[in-house]
Amino acid sequence: MKPEAPKIEFPCEYPIKVMGRAGPDYKEVVLDIIQVHAPDLDYERISIRESRNGKYCSITVTIVATGEAQLSAIFEDLKSSGRIEMVL
Repeated sequence: MKPEAPKIEFPCEYPIKVMGRAGPDYKEVVLDIIQVHAPDLDYERISIRESRNGKYCSITVTIVATGEAQLSAIFEDLKSSGRIEMVL
């Protein structure tokens, strides 16, 4: 029997890490998708790192998550954008 994952208590600060191929509009695509579901996005809570060769880009955005439905919608929209390789 698997132990149950701990329940998240909402609202809470929740980091979302998004990785994909770097491009001129990559950052805007990621932030636009997240902002649809988290309109109070704090731009001070965003960190961006490019891979050593500049081919990939990692963006970590910490939002105030309001519930499972919000997080699921963000993850689904990011994955279906066609620009994102991985969402953690």
